[in-house]
Amino acid sequence: MRDSLGIGVAVGAAGLAFGTAAVAAGLSPAQAVFTSAFMFTGASQFALIGVVAGGGSLVAGALGALLLGARNTLYGLRLADVLGWRGGLRRAVAAHGVIDETTAVALAQPDRPSARLAFTTTYAVLGSSWVLTTLVGARATERVSDIGALGLDSVGPAIFLALLWPRLREGGARTWLIAGLGAGLALAATPLLPPGVPVLLAASAALIALVGPEMPVRGPARDASGDGASAGADGEGVRS
Repeated sequence: MRDSLGIGVAVGAAGLAFGTAAVAAGLSPAQAVFTSAFMFTGASQFALIGVVAGGGSLVAGALGALLLGARNTLYGLRLADVLGWRGGLRRAVAAHGVIDETTAVALAQPDRPSARLAFTTTYAVLGSSWVLTTLVGARATERVSDIGALGLDSVGPAIFLALLWPRLREGGARTWLIAGLGAGLALAATPLLPPGVPVLLAASAALIALVGPEMPVRGPARDASGDGASAGADGEGVRS
């Protein structure tokens, strides 16, 4: 309960950034809140409004959002066994709550009852705070006469940098290669292709991950139990 409440409140506050970025991209406060409640996956939401803000089509934005959100499907396959909810409305509602934070908290528990409690609490607290802070950020930004003068259009890119940095810090040489190649593809394609398409093209850099094992990263020693890997999950900071 303590971990779930802490994560839910702390990470949910990032909804302020999404509400701000959404209105800066041209969405109304109602549309921003609906997006947070319906999609409920931070990185995908920022990807969608990033494309819209750049003048791209809704199709390109949706494809980018689906690409980033595809990992939640893999989380769901694992959580289906851990939580043990078989069919019915409860399983359908739980599927909506499968994100990075709910997965991490649930998988850290020693038994099924604890996993269910951790998942449900994190989902409820994070989901409600995410929607509420989105509304606050959107309404506050709507009252600003000149959004561009405050530089609020930079919120989306700043959030993506916050999402990427923990991955780069914990990754090895191949992780940096993928990141560099993806950034290069996006920069090269931006002047030539419609907004949103360069991001989809840059995702092809991830195919490098299929070639051979990742080289270990230099850093603090990690024990055989793999506890050191928790730093990467804890370091994500902003909802992904």
